[in-house]
Amino acid sequence: MAIIQERPKRKKTGGRYIAYRKKRFHALGRDQIEVRIGAGKTQSVRGRGGNLKSRAITVKEANILDLKTKKFRKAEILSVSDNKANQHYIRRNTITKGAVIETSAGPAKVTNRPGQEGYINAILLEK
Repeated sequence: MAIIQERPKRKKTGGRYIAYRKKRFHALGRDQIEVRIGAGKTQSVRGRGGNLKSRAITVKEANILDLKTKKFRKAEILSVSDNKANQHYIRRNTITKGAVIETSAGPAKVTNRPGQEGYINAILLEK
């Protein structure tokens, strides 16, 4: 069954909304991809208007911004040390926006959505 990003079938009270139309292609959603640490692998997905969206499946490097020097550099991702979205993501090394990752440059916080953009940007945290 398709995932739809429209109004839900039920109200907050538990009552049912009356369907005013059928499902539409532009309201189609997709399953979440859990981005993990590994050899860099992406998947292209067709978006609305024929645009292509690159979704990361596994990632081994991150673009790290050092706030002191104001420069980006690539660093290898070692593990996930904290993830506010879900504590089980730490054990599975799943990377989401807001996750704190251990890199070769030091701990960094992810600032983008790798499952929707295909790469990881992060800010280097103070040690």
